[in-house]
Amino acid sequence: MPAIGEDAADPRNPAITIVGAGFSGLCMAITLKMAGFHDFVILEKSHRIGGTWRDNTYPGCACDVPSPLYSYSFRLKPDWSRVFAPQSEIWSYLNECAIEYGLERHIRFSTEVVGIEYQDATQTWRIGVSSGDTHISHAVISGIGALHIPKFPELPGRESFAGRSFHSAAWDHSYDFTGKRVAVVGTGASAVQFIPQIAERAGHLSVFQRTPPWIHPKPDFALPEGLKSVFRRFPGAARGARHWVYWLLESRALGFVHDPRFLRGQHRAARRHLRKQVPDPVLRAKVTPDYTIGCKRVLLSNDYYPALARDNVELVTEDIAEIRPHAIVGRSGREHPVDAIVYGTGFKVVDAIDEQHIVGRDGLRIQDAWKNGPHAHLGVLTAGFPNLFFLLGPNTGLGHTSIIFMIEAQTHYILECLRLLARTRSRAIEVKPEAEREYNRRIQRRLADKVWNTGGCRSWYLDKNEVNRSIWPGFTAEYWARTRRVNPRDFVLHR
Repeated sequence: MPAIGEDAADPRNPAITIVGAGFSGLCMAITLKMAGFHDFVILEKSHRIGGTWRDNTYPGCACDVPSPLYSYSFRLKPDWSRVFAPQSEIWSYLNECAIEYGLERHIRFSTEVVGIEYQDATQTWRIGVSSGDTHISHAVISGIGALHIPKFPELPGRESFAGRSFHSAAWDHSYDFTGKRVAVVGTGASAVQFIPQIAERAGHLSVFQRTPPWIHPKPDFALPEGLKSVFRRFPGAARGARHWVYWLLESRALGFVHDPRFLRGQHRAARRHLRKQVPDPVLRAKVTPDYTIGCKRVLLSNDYYPALARDNVELVTEDIAEIRPHAIVGRSGREHPVDAIVYGTGFKVVDAIDEQHIVGRDGLRIQDAWKNGPHAHLGVLTAGFPNLFFLLGPNTGLGHTSIIFMIEAQTHYILECLRLLARTRSRAIEVKPEAEREYNRRIQRRLADKVWNTGGCRSWYLDKNEVNRSIWPGFTAEYWARTRRVNPRDFVLHR
């Protein structure tokens, strides 16, 4: 399936502007079209759609959520190749959805939003883009997601490195690792996928680990053609498989949100996997986490531990002191000569707001509204910013199931907000400060004793004040129920 090209064109000032053409932005656009809203545009900074699944093309890149659940509920894919789909297949799926729902004409490619400002006099948003142009919309829906700004570690001398270096989200496919001395910094979700691929080709691989992850075996296999045929002929079977996967994963949240004792089974499974794949007691000690499982995202892999046990691979657990033109130096002073460095250090998430220019009603900057940390009513609306909606906003992230489920719940909720505007003939909708405060007070109270806060790890779930601004502290079914209808008493409608 070819990717959607750059030849779309749209009216200059639509009623609704969607920022980003990843899973979130496309879902919002399709939701609008299915509801009869067609006066919208999608502004996409790249020349292709896909967001995370467009940018991350590193070797071994695949989803860690079973394929039947990692798709839109309104557009199931009966012929996934594997239980856990590879990156290229997910990216193709998004292109297929965009074409099928006629989104090409709504997308403006190579149009990066550099700032949005609310115009009090007209109750509209002025949107600035990288070309220098400005656009006007009544509503803005941010679908930029959380995994699009690569994060690099602050290491002395990083810019002085004379070899090849790049982040996993900007993979240099022209570089040949064969026989090279390579360093990987980070052992997170991306790194555990690409490290085994590099290990097979590099002359020597040094893996710099700060915190070891808990890892479960990955029950991945190619889906039989007979099963795909059944899913194609009987859509109810495909939907039944999706429901089965959903409730299977939802049950994992029992230990996260209800009773930590339910985490014991997950802990035993991870321990058993570790003992089976790492017989060397020295290496096993290095890769055994000292925090409660679930505090950081639990990863899935069958080949990461074996890769670390290879003769040409060394796991380095001491902190990095500095980077020199041809080496990485540890705190002990030991020098690790390297030809290339790959940073698997994740993305800016809770601190990404520092780089956004958003000005709301009465000149309120988003950095000032969120000076104590990001917060939003249901993760979607923030007081002081009328008609501005966030997809995958504060405290809507997950650690146990598919984020696509949350995206669909949020797009439905935003649609209900727009319908409320239409019914009441209002110009703008804004959440009341007291409603937002009460909602977030309850969220933080629920998070206080959960494993993400008390499990003994330091993760990207927490902001600089050690407050969890990322995770939804409940079952996704609960979030779905809370976003079915809009309570008008929580909002101010500007006429």
